[in-house]
Amino acid sequence: MASNATIFRIELNVADVDRGVYADHALTIARHPSETDERMMVRVLAFALHASERLEFGRGIGTADEPDLGERDLTGRIERWIDVGLPDERRVRKACGQAAHVSVVAYGGRTAERWWEKARDELARHANLEVIAIAPAATQALAALAAPRLSLQVLVQEGDVWATCGDERFAVALERWRREGDAKT
Repeated sequence: MASNATIFRIELNVADVDRGVYADHALTIARHPSETDERMMVRVLAFALHASERLEFGRGIGTADEPDLGERDLTGRIERWIDVGLPDERRVRKACGQAAHVSVVAYGGRTAERWWEKARDELARHANLEVIAIAPAATQALAALAAPRLSLQVLVQEGDVWATCGDERFAVALERWRREGDAKT
């Protein structure tokens, strides 16, 4: 954790009906000074969408050798690699070679669409890759919730995602640009 990082404590309740995952997570997140509230909250959403007992946050921005979020098996091997944002294609290819499952949780509206248009053909050969795009309205709504102490509930049911914080409740629009196991198109 960087010494000048801002610490956030988030009580996250996940009810993922689609995967049968129901759990409370007490998250301590260090937000790097160069990281926006939007990116940090997308990391939290990525955690909720892939929640498991062994999923944890990486060391942070600028660590090329590890994911933003990762799940390791009992031997220490990275089983699931999750990157947030618009990672370089080489980084994604490397992750696909190292981990059984790789997820990119993209955001940024038209910028993210252009990134995917450029990267899609190169990354299509990796059967272990999924790419999810979060709509700008959802990432902005999540960013508005960012606070040093936060209680957030995320519900996933029939592919729909809802976030609730206090009296705020909103749909999190996401698009699956690529599902793990998709054949090259």
